[in-house]
Amino acid sequence: MTGIGNAMLDIITQDSKEVYAQLGLVKSTMTLIEEHQLSVFYNAMGPTIEMSGGSVANSIAGVAALGGTCGYIGKVADDEFGERFTHDLRSLGAELDLAIAADGEGVTGRCHVFITDDAQRTMATYLGASNQLRVDDIHETLIARSEITYVEGYLFDLAPAKEAIRKVVNFAHEHDSMVALSLSDMFCVDRHRRDFLELVTHDVDVLLANEAEILSLFQVQRLEQAFGALQELGILAVVTRGPWGADVATVSGVVSVPACEVEHVVDQNGAGDMFASGFLYGLALGADPVEAAELGSLCAGEIIAHLGARPESDLEELAIEAGLL
Repeated sequence: MTGIGNAMLDIITQDSKEVYAQLGLVKSTMTLIEEHQLSVFYNAMGPTIEMSGGSVANSIAGVAALGGTCGYIGKVADDEFGERFTHDLRSLGAELDLAIAADGEGVTGRCHVFITDDAQRTMATYLGASNQLRVDDIHETLIARSEITYVEGYLFDLAPAKEAIRKVVNFAHEHDSMVALSLSDMFCVDRHRRDFLELVTHDVDVLLANEAEILSLFQVQRLEQAFGALQELGILAVVTRGPWGADVATVSGVVSVPACEVEHVVDQNGAGDMFASGFLYGLALGADPVEAAELGSLCAGEIIAHLGARPESDLEELAIEAGLL
């Protein structure tokens, strides 16, 4: 499996004093910031955990933790944060095809994540080089070897990246790689609904979304209406619903898969990304969609039980013990 997304360094802190509010951030949301603001946010944070991040990069790390062969395409700058991103993701076992930003394309992207005591995450994100992917940055080497090519919806925010995604999709079709798309964020869907609908209608084999995102995509009020639209399109989709689990929508109907029971939720950061890793890896191995969603639920359950978007337990061993691998 190969993922393409915003290559971000996650900088995570436990924010018991609600520093996020002093910085003008709105709780449980993501706010885009500019390069000149980076030092303000970084210096305001307490002790941090720093690791390769971005939605799809998190999912690729999850596939690697499950024992899968995986690759990642993205863009970083030639700086300290880019080196940390590269070393971290490569050390997990992922093959990387990272473009290096040219002058004027910004420094390496980073996401400042404030985790409050109620396990909510508030984020200040600088996209920088990560959102400057261009057609010339895309090569087919990793895609040609992948059962699934996973595209991050956040990439649609700049025109050059849209062209790059079209090249990715074309390579995937040429090499019989399934195309999976994450809708990423409800506001992202609002900004790019027409592009997403075009892609979903003609090019996507597997769609991943949460409840708010799928309702926004089809501009409907109820999940049943969204599932009806998905059935007409004839694609496989999974809709995550937090503690209520996930709904797997196929041409033959919708099946609900319960969330994995967790004694204490510490940090919801990365839960959807880790669900995607289990779900897509299961599909790549030939599991049916419901079994794949059960693997996704297991992965999400592990990640919300501790701080950070990387597994602390042996995911592969957990999956084997649960009979899912």
